[in-house]
Amino acid sequence: MSIPVPIPSDAEVPFVERHRTTRAGLQRLGSLAETTGQCIVKLSANLHQIDLDAGAQLQIVDQIAGEAYALTEATQVMTDGLHTVTHATTHALTTVESSIDTLKQTAKRSKDVAKWVGNLEEVLTSVECTLTQVNNANLKIAGIAKQVNILAVNARIEAARAGNAGRGFAVVAEAINALSKQTTLAANDVRDSTLTLKGAISDLRTDAHDISGSAQQVLNDAADVDDALTHINQDVRAAVTGTEQLTETVVGVATAAGHFAPACAGLKQALTATAQGVHNANHRAEEIVDISENAMQLSVELGGDLADAAFIEIIQDGAAQIAALFEAGLDNSQISERDLFDRTYTPIAGTRPPQVLAPFTRYTDNVLPAVQDPILDMSDRIIFCAAVDVNGYLPTHNKAFSAPQGEDEVWNAAHCRNRRIFDDRVGLKSGKNTAPFLMQTYLRDMGGGQHVLMKDVSAPIMVRGRHWGGLRMGLKPRS
Repeated sequence: MSIPVPIPSDAEVPFVERHRTTRAGLQRLGSLAETTGQCIVKLSANLHQIDLDAGAQLQIVDQIAGEAYALTEATQVMTDGLHTVTHATTHALTTVESSIDTLKQTAKRSKDVAKWVGNLEEVLTSVECTLTQVNNANLKIAGIAKQVNILAVNARIEAARAGNAGRGFAVVAEAINALSKQTTLAANDVRDSTLTLKGAISDLRTDAHDISGSAQQVLNDAADVDDALTHINQDVRAAVTGTEQLTETVVGVATAAGHFAPACAGLKQALTATAQGVHNANHRAEEIVDISENAMQLSVELGGDLADAAFIEIIQDGAAQIAALFEAGLDNSQISERDLFDRTYTPIAGTRPPQVLAPFTRYTDNVLPAVQDPILDMSDRIIFCAAVDVNGYLPTHNKAFSAPQGEDEVWNAAHCRNRRIFDDRVGLKSGKNTAPFLMQTYLRDMGGGQHVLMKDVSAPIMVRGRHWGGLRMGLKPRS
């Protein structure tokens, strides 16, 4: 039995051709939107990196500017301090020089005193010799007086014998006797005085000798002090010179810092404007990415991209299966609705990058692999398939991306992607999207500065009318 094949009328032919043309146009539009999106994503990633670099440079310049101003203030404080030190050392130098002059004058007086004491000792020695001579002469006088006294006594005796004839001679003898006695007494007084004076002069000469030794010690000590003060004078003078030179250097540094700080401020202002421009450009690029993704999504909705439509059906079916599993888990009390929608994230100690646990993580580990893993075998373009909640938290990943963390953070970032929060633009939009499906293009961060161009297809997961999150699928771009 043959099946009649309808033959389009002349009126239907233009409509069929227009439909084909429209579909082909939509196909080209979708392809163009996808290509544009990929280019803009790369551009956006570069702008984002430049934005981060500019921000980092801005922080560095801001820090440098702050340090420059701090240096200016510090050098000013140093300059003031050095001026004070210079003034103090100059005053100390003046004081030392004055002390040296005073000490030199004192030393000169001490030398004069020592010389005078030395001369005094010689004079006293001479006087002592003279007194000895005087005493010797006085002894002779006393001896002569004694002899005269004896002669006077004899004369008196002879006068007495002579009677009246010797009376005049007796008077003379008596006078001579009295004079000799007075001479003897005077000689004794001179002897006593010269002995006393000689003893005093001897003591004075001894004291003068001791004083002369002390004066010499004073001269020696003064010479030592003079040497010490001379060295101090040299050191203080060198300190004055050094502080003056250091002050000049610090003033130069302060001047340079004073010029450098405003330059840093100007550079900071220019870099701030540049960073803001890059940030704005990055924001505009993200807006263009959204527009290109909307155009690509619209072309799919209108039937212009049959290849991506198949992945959309897969992801929507997977999201529906997960929603059914979650609802069954609630019905069977495998998990409470409170725990399923609890957004409390507990950090896992020692993880790099950070991993967290939610109240529903253990439950999703049991149920999600049965839906997520089989999807990986449906196309070579599918890299991963994993559910995220509305905050981008990915509790349970595919086995290839769920390895235990090691010591290498870069390796961990590529192979330990479960239990992580992906709160970037793509991750958050995938988790928060409530439209039937969402298509995005992005550079997947694999850690260590490595990025892979990906297309992200996602569909919302609705549980008992509540939005839990979304099921994400990562696709290689079409070659």
